[in-house]
Amino acid sequence: MGQPEGTLQKKLKPRHISFMAMGGVIGTGIFKGSAETIGLAGPGVIVTYIIAGLLLLVVMAAMAEMATVYTNRNMKDFVREAFGERVSFIMGWMYCFMWLSVCVIEIIAAGSFLQYWFPAVPLWVLSLACAAFIILINLLSVGTFGEFEFWLAGIKIAMIILFILLGAGLMFGVIPSEHTPYLQNYKLNGGFFPNGWTSVFSAMLVVMFSYGGSELIGLTLTETEHAERVLPKVVGNFILRIILFFTLPILVICGLIPWNEVGTESSPFVQVLASTGLSGAAHIMNFILVTAVLSAANSGIYGASRMLFSMASAGEAPRTLMRTNRKGSPIHTLVLCGIILLAGSMLGIFAQDQLFRVLMAVPGFVVLLVWICIALSQLKLRSRYPVKPAFKVWGYPYMTGAAVLCLAVIAALFLFDEKNRFSIGICVAVLALLIVWSLVKFRHPKDVQ
Repeated sequence: MGQPEGTLQKKLKPRHISFMAMGGVIGTGIFKGSAETIGLAGPGVIVTYIIAGLLLLVVMAAMAEMATVYTNRNMKDFVREAFGERVSFIMGWMYCFMWLSVCVIEIIAAGSFLQYWFPAVPLWVLSLACAAFIILINLLSVGTFGEFEFWLAGIKIAMIILFILLGAGLMFGVIPSEHTPYLQNYKLNGGFFPNGWTSVFSAMLVVMFSYGGSELIGLTLTETEHAERVLPKVVGNFILRIILFFTLPILVICGLIPWNEVGTESSPFVQVLASTGLSGAAHIMNFILVTAVLSAANSGIYGASRMLFSMASAGEAPRTLMRTNRKGSPIHTLVLCGIILLAGSMLGIFAQDQLFRVLMAVPGFVVLLVWICIALSQLKLRSRYPVKPAFKVWGYPYMTGAAVLCLAVIAALFLFDEKNRFSIGICVAVLALLIVWSLVKFRHPKDVQ
C-alpha cells in the first residue's frame, strides 16, 4: 500500500552515488558508440572525450557548489531557484523524456543481446522481461536499489578494467600472441589524427550522448545523507574515472586493430576479444553488454522516476505521482515508467532499427540543454546565495561561462547535423510543446527574482 504523499528515504551512500551515475553513463555509448567515434576521428578521438570530460567537470562542480548552499534539494530545484517555475517545468519534463527514450533503447538492446543465447525467443519477449526486471529493482527500498546498482555497475566496470589490462598485455607482448603491434597502429593509416583536427569536434555529438547521465548525481541529493558534504568529494573522483573508462579502452582498441578496420556491425570490444582467439570471448563480451545496458536502464528509470516525483512535489506534475510505497519508492511514477517501457518494447516488434536511429540522438541534445541550465543557474545564483558555499567552482565566472558557450556551440552543431535532423526535430517539437504548456500552466510565474 502507498502513502498519499510519501517521503523519499536517505539511504544512498557515496559509493552508491558514484556507481549509479557511472552505471547510467557506461552503456551503449561506449560499447557501441565508440565504433562511430573512432570512425570519425581515429585514435585522436580520445581528445574529444577529454574535452567533453572537462566540460562535464565544470557542470558537475557547479552542481556541487549549489548543493552545499541549497541542502535537501536536487538539480531541478536549483534551476527553479534561478529561473522560476516555467524553466524548471520545461527542463524537468525534457529530462524525463530523455531518460525514458534511453531506457527504451537499452531494454531493446538488452533483448537483442540476449537473443545471442536464446535465438528462438522473440525480441519483444526478451525486452519485456528486461523491462519487468528493471521495474522490480526500482520498487525495492532505495538502499537496496543502490546496493544492487552498485554491484551491477561494478561488474561492468571490472570487465572494462580487465579489458584494458588484457589489451595492454597483448599490445606490448606481455601476453603472447601471433602479432604484437606495440604502438604501430597509432602511426599507420593517417596517424593519430587521420581525418585532421576538425574530426575531433565532429565526433563531439556522439561523445556527448556517451557522457549523458552523469548529471544523475544531481537527482540523488534528496536521498543521500549529508549530500552537501558528500557531493564535492564524489564529483572529482567520478570525472577522473569516467574519462579513464572511455579513453583507455579506445586506446586499446585502436592499438590492437587499425582504426579504419573497426566495424560498426558489432561492438569494437567484441572485435578485439575475437581477434585474440580466446575461447568463450564472445560469450564473455555478450555478458558485459547485457550487464551494461541493464545497468544503464536501471539508472535511467531511477532518474526519470525521481524527476517526476520532484516535479509532483513542486506542483509541476500531477500530485498523485508523489505516492510512495512502504519502502519509500515512488510507486506511481514507477508504474508510469513501466507502462512507457512496455509500449517501447512492443514498438520494437515493428520498428527496431528505426527506433534506434530516431532515439539515439535524443539523449545527447537534451543532455546539452540540461547541462546548460545547470551551469547558468550557478552563474545567476552565486551573487545571492543565502549562505557561503563550502565548495566553489574554480575561476568563476569565466570557467562556467566558457563551458556554457562551448555547450551552446555543440547544441547548435546538433541542430544542423543532417543525420540527426529527424531526431532533433522531435526534440524541438517536444520543447516547443512544453514551452506553450508552461505559458498556459503558469500564467503568473513565481520564484523569479
